[in-house]
Amino acid sequence: MQETHNLVRPDSRDSLERATPTRNNVPFRSADFSTLVEALEYSAQGRTGCNFYSGRGELRAVLPYAELRQKARQLARRLHGLGLERGSRVALIAETDPAFARFFFACQYAGLVPVPLPVPINFGNHWAYVELLRGLLKDCGARIAVAPEGLMPFLAEATFGLDLSLVGTPETFGALPEGDGELRPSGPEELAYLQYTSGSTRFPRGVMITHEAVMDNLTRIVTHGLRIRETDRCVSWLPFYHDMGLVGLLLCPIAAQRSVDYLDPRDFAKRPRLWLTMMSRSKATIAFGPPFGYELCAARLKPDEAGELDLSAWRVAGVGAEMIRPGPLEDFADKLTPSGFDRKAFLACYGMAECSLALSFAPLGHGLEADEVFGEHLANYQHALPFDTARAFITGDRPSTYVNCGTPLPGLRVEVRDKVGQVQPDRHSGSIFVTGPSVMCGYFENPEATREALTADGWLDTGDVGYRVGESLFIAGRKKDLIVVKGRNVWPQDLECIAEEQPEVRPRDSLAFSAPGPKGEEMPVLVVQCRLTNPNDRSELVRRLHRLIRLELAIDCHIDLVPPRTLPRTSSGKLSRSRARLNFIGTHGRRREATDSH
Repeated sequence: MQETHNLVRPDSRDSLERATPTRNNVPFRSADFSTLVEALEYSAQGRTGCNFYSGRGELRAVLPYAELRQKARQLARRLHGLGLERGSRVALIAETDPAFARFFFACQYAGLVPVPLPVPINFGNHWAYVELLRGLLKDCGARIAVAPEGLMPFLAEATFGLDLSLVGTPETFGALPEGDGELRPSGPEELAYLQYTSGSTRFPRGVMITHEAVMDNLTRIVTHGLRIRETDRCVSWLPFYHDMGLVGLLLCPIAAQRSVDYLDPRDFAKRPRLWLTMMSRSKATIAFGPPFGYELCAARLKPDEAGELDLSAWRVAGVGAEMIRPGPLEDFADKLTPSGFDRKAFLACYGMAECSLALSFAPLGHGLEADEVFGEHLANYQHALPFDTARAFITGDRPSTYVNCGTPLPGLRVEVRDKVGQVQPDRHSGSIFVTGPSVMCGYFENPEATREALTADGWLDTGDVGYRVGESLFIAGRKKDLIVVKGRNVWPQDLECIAEEQPEVRPRDSLAFSAPGPKGEEMPVLVVQCRLTNPNDRSELVRRLHRLIRLELAIDCHIDLVPPRTLPRTSSGKLSRSRARLNFIGTHGRRREATDSH
């Protein structure tokens, strides 16, 4: 169905008048608090807060921080009346709604641990979502669970037979009597929340983050990464169950006393231009997203629409959460030029839930800085040799481009190590390790996974591969994604890039990984979403991809063309190579079994 909403609605001025203001009436503090409760207590003295918008761009709820404090304390007394042990886990299906914020902070006031759980991306796979919820509820040992009315049937199925004290909607908990006794909010060394990883490489694990850790990270983000100003205003469509959405766009604005306007992720997926409309309307200055969010906006934006927007105030267009390719972002900037968008606003960053959120930020106001290297040389010799066309003419190698993700935040130490743990010099790639006060204390009740990720002296193995140039960090990919073909290393994104350069293939319509071949050997696989229906056209695309892959990477690769919307995604919307690999193995294993039976 064609999108029909207006870029600027007639009621936009009225919405702005009713929303929480940008400017505050209390002195700005740069997140220098010891706990999230302390941060909210200070923000509640001002006028700023959260605003929630519908998929039609209409203001549907306003939650000033003063009201959030009042309602969270009231709800905390109701939770206190349930007689839960201190530190008990409270599962919250993280709908983009004021109720989530109230419950999250009620847990902080009551000494409980909130656990944000994902909202389904679509409702097509009912049982898969129920099983995911059930697995997460069991893993965190939740004592109570909360879901909005529309998702309550899923939660009811997921909790059936589990030993929980109470399962219900926000209204269920709002009807509880308030307990007696004084509230004892969580302290700096206690858990602030459990953040489940997106599950892009394995079953999600519950990252344990203390108040001390998250407040340290928030302070560094506010003062060094973003250099937040008193005139800043945020807009976000990021889900609250993802670390960038929760820490970056819910907790960070509270800690910095900034107002923020929210759009539900599902509404963004349907109408991505609405994100830009909201930025234009409120003259917002800060917004973040993974690269695919910017790509989706650019794809849906018509040539004459950019001029209707005013994005001149947008000073921080943060990009993170996955590998960053400059090309699509430059396309976004080109299309938004008539709106006053400044491409220097792009801010590449790197982080993960295990570091609370952020590990490094590129310099503000510089835009994207890319490094072109010989891709095959990097994969095989772990050396990021700067690309030069004269040498490439002789070797036939193609460039691989990596974006500068900036310098580590103060207080964090980063090392690039080889397989035996030796720290690597400039432009030599290896595993990225980090240590510092914002790093997690482990995975919840998972000592084995904790030992794999954290060394005895407190260094976190991020699972990523990268290299440094001076103090700047460049991310090359996930260790587990590297494809090894007869002793040669191939990065999956190099295969995916070849596919997506073809006119028949759209950006993010391919995934590459390795899988067992017919004789049990590992083989590279490229799965491509394809809209071609003519068999001859499909065969021609496959032949061309085979030829280009042999020419550019000197390997043979199994190529699968699949229908649109086939590639699997994680709960946060990222494409998942690991799930695509499992799907491929399952499908082709059944095919081989059927062939053998005949």
